[in-house]
Amino acid sequence: MDPLIVGLGGIGVLFLLLLIGMPIGYTLALVGFAGISLITDPAVAMPTLVKSFYSTFTQYAFTVIPLFVIMGELATICGLSQGIYDVADKWLRRLPGGLGIATIGACSGFAAICGSSVATAATLGRVALPEMQRYGYDRHLATGSVAAGGTLGFLIPPSIGFVVYGILTEQSIGKLLISGFLPGFLLAAAYVVIIVVWVALKPESAPASPETVSLKEKLLALKGVWELAVGFLLVMGGLYLGFFTPTEAGGVGAFFLFCVTLFKRRLDWTRLRLALQETAKISVMIFMILAGAYVFTYFMALSMIPMRLAGWLTGLDLSPYIILTIILLGYLVLGCFLDATSMMVLTLPVIFPAILQLGFDPIWFGVISVLMMEAGLITPPLGLNIFVISGVAGVPIEVVFRGAMYFLLAIFAVVVLITIFPQIATVLPAMMR
Repeated sequence: MDPLIVGLGGIGVLFLLLLIGMPIGYTLALVGFAGISLITDPAVAMPTLVKSFYSTFTQYAFTVIPLFVIMGELATICGLSQGIYDVADKWLRRLPGGLGIATIGACSGFAAICGSSVATAATLGRVALPEMQRYGYDRHLATGSVAAGGTLGFLIPPSIGFVVYGILTEQSIGKLLISGFLPGFLLAAAYVVIIVVWVALKPESAPASPETVSLKEKLLALKGVWELAVGFLLVMGGLYLGFFTPTEAGGVGAFFLFCVTLFKRRLDWTRLRLALQETAKISVMIFMILAGAYVFTYFMALSMIPMRLAGWLTGLDLSPYIILTIILLGYLVLGCFLDATSMMVLTLPVIFPAILQLGFDPIWFGVISVLMMEAGLITPPLGLNIFVISGVAGVPIEVVFRGAMYFLLAIFAVVVLITIFPQIATVLPAMMR
């Protein structure tokens, strides 16, 4: 059977199975196994399936995933989210839309120790939304700012998104993590601009806080985030200076936060068990997706679809940036139906060869693609952050969607800026030791 026909048919079956609700990891493995069997032989497909799952669950480099996940769990246990929000609130409360800006600042801080967008949105949503509701903030602004702020967890290092991208494309995970630092805080600044413009146009959406905070109170509040500063310097500083590999950095960060929870007497056996259970659940889910992706990637290689697509795209009489725009718009459409990790494992095996042939820097493209996948987290109908905030705030989903849509403009603006000035994403990785 013609490998190209089998490959196209496999892609069609893949999306059909996803539409009926089959988990993506199993879907990738099943379609990949069936496709390899049709192109070659089941005797070839079975060892490929076994090897993919065995290597994924036993490869040392992949231990960075559970280490980053448990960092977020421990940060939540030790109350770091509340401390970060208190600091941002006291320093930014008096600005127009101050509580919304404080939420973005707190999301940026928590993202620097968590690595998960959904976890960032859920954790800060429980802290920030009651405060904004208490001061009469518009529901669209309040929920939209938390949902958008949560997306920073996928971009600001340590980011699980960059880890998955590095694994799938065989790029340096350390460089990818560092590359997200400047774009992440640029996106946070763009979110702040959206809030300021929103409040300037509709002052009633964010009533000014009558309370004043003294300088002494502001400085005392900083005591609540020393763990964030030390943890971030340990993890990202050690990674940047070449003291740690990404896995070692994750281990150091997790151990540091474990000691902090003990020091604060926040850790008991029940909380530790729940943190470990949640870490295991999230990590196994990611590992299953990656293992299935490896099987599917081998199937795609046999079908020659990635190579043919790369040849077709590079042969078009179009600017590489027009082709890039088409790819990024495809990510925006996929983001309406799939989560970010699923988009990565589905698309990168097919389009990454084309990206290399077009001459784009793979680290830079990693930042651009993660940004567009962030947009999917707040895009209808399947923006995961939207559902999380809807549940936390107890408001209809359409209210959160309407609020979050304005923040999509910030993501698009940052994508354009990094495309025009790629050094924003590449300057720090180039300086790493």
